[in-house]
Order: sequence, then structure tokens, then C-alpha cells
Amino acid sequence: MSRNYKFWDQNRLHFISFSVVNWIDALTRPQYKDIIVESAKYCIKNKGLEIYAWCIMTNHVHMIIGTNKNKMENIVRDLKRHTSKKILDAIETNQQESRKDWMLWMFERAGKRNPNNQKYQFWQQNNQPIELSTNEMMDQKLNYIHENPVKEGLVAKPEDYLYSSAIDYCGGKGFIPIIFIE
Repeated sequence: MSRNYKFWDQNRLHFISFSVVNWIDALTRPQYKDIIVESAKYCIKNKGLEIYAWCIMTNHVHMIIGTNKNKMENIVRDLKRHTSKKILDAIETNQQESRKDWMLWMFERAGKRNPNNQKYQFWQQNNQPIELSTNEMMDQKLNYIHENPVKEGLVAKPEDYLYSSAIDYCGGKGFIPIIFIE
């Protein structure tokens, strides 16, 4: 992993992105996104994760995070490990999943190429953390996260997308508790 893809200062906020292998649109169903939501809430409560902004798209996740306890790389590693197992189980057992065989084949194929896996690989390995050292960087990443569903044509306004913190920043209550960026 290159120097650019590490959490250098645990006291600073970081923008992270993690993607499904081969950018597969595996997160199209709410039940799969809900696994990420529940895991994030667990990490907030039990691992010291602080989430300032987030968005779950069909094939990737964006977050602005910090920590008050464990190292960010350990929290993110655990979050990805847990969600990959749970989402793969959900895909395997979902009788309505029309792309099940193809997706599992793709995840198994990716897993065979990576010696760190036992069978499947769901997430790409990197998180691409970017240290947010200025207010301008924070504003840019916050807007980028919240505009993602609009740019994809999923909603007309950021606050209309359920799997994002944009609703919180517009006065509503989203699925994951956040800390507001001032």
C-alpha cells in the first residue's frame, strides 16, 4: 500500500472510499445497505468510530470519519471484514437475487487472486484515505459525498437519498448517527 493510502494522523478527519470488487453493483437492495448501516452503528458504539458524513451507493461507500478510541485503519478493516461476510451470506440466501450465481462467481474469482482471502473477496483492498487538513477540503468532500446520488440520477436532491447523511445536514434524521462538520 502506498504512502498516499494510509491514515497518518489519527487526530484528523479522513475521507475514505471503499468499493465492491470490479465495481459490481452488489448494493442495489436495501437489505445489503442495511448491513453496512448496522455495522457502522456498531463501530460507533463499540470501536470509537466517528462518522461526519456518509453515503452508500450501489457499488461503493464514501465516509468522512474520525476516531476517539481505536485506530481508523483497524476500525475500517473490521467494518469491511464484517460487512463482506454478512453481505455475501445475504446474497447466497436471498431467493429473490437474480444475479446471485454471477455475483458469487465474480467474488470467488476475485478471492482466488488474493491470498488474503479464504474464498470470496467482496471489497477492494484499499480505502483511499485522504486526510482533511483544511476547511476547503472538508467542504469539498462533504459536497462530493452528498451529491453522489444526484450525479448518478438516483434522486433530484441529496437529502432525498435514504442511504446518506445529506438528510441530517438538511435537518432530518438519517440511519447512522453523525457528528456535524462545523
